[in-house]
Amino acid sequence: MTTSTSAKDEILARIRTALSDVPDAGDTPPEQDTPVAWSYGRPTRTEGVLEVFVERVEDYKAEVVRCRAEEVPARIAEALSSREAGTVVVPAELDPAWREAISGAGIEIREDEPRLSRAELDATDAVVTACCVGAAESGTIMLDHRGDQGRRALSLVPDLHVCVVRADQVVSDVPEAVARIAPSVREQRQPITWISGGSATSDIELSRVEGVHGPRTLVVILAE
Repeated sequence: MTTSTSAKDEILARIRTALSDVPDAGDTPPEQDTPVAWSYGRPTRTEGVLEVFVERVEDYKAEVVRCRAEEVPARIAEALSSREAGTVVVPAELDPAWREAISGAGIEIREDEPRLSRAELDATDAVVTACCVGAAESGTIMLDHRGDQGRRALSLVPDLHVCVVRADQVVSDVPEAVARIAPSVREQRQPITWISGGSATSDIELSRVEGVHGPRTLVVILAE
């Protein structure tokens, strides 16, 4: 009589063979058997963080405008005007100087209090927000939707998103970014939006379609 061996048995047998020369850890928990010198959330890079961030964001077909902090209002107005945005929705606590620059460019500001309907948001050309943190290695911008960023729908429905990121908000990588945004998650108990370039997707034939589930165009103003 032939005894058949299942794939599971074969896999486990190979694992036992591979571990045959590993000393018995006794009562030591497996996660402590091999110490790893790693602290979650620590920086993985200390130099060139902004340059990496810019490179990664541009890889996602987004535009990055680097400027001094005092130039941000003018750069916002330029980004909107150059793309012929006639209407823009702004969060309630957006920097007053940014609002003034938008109005000064002759662009209609739409407030979200009371909340705009889906149809009204869809008919709005652009949105301007701040952000919470940016991760350089992945080129990801995270919004925690505080007062200067507005509710989640604002950054998902209009076709153009102008997002202002301060240099001190850019960290090395996703773990460090998550450690920074974690307090917002615990305090607000609401979704966090992660942005990596303009919205786009591809079908099985790799035909790229933009603006499917978020803004088609992303402009990042990096204030240094």
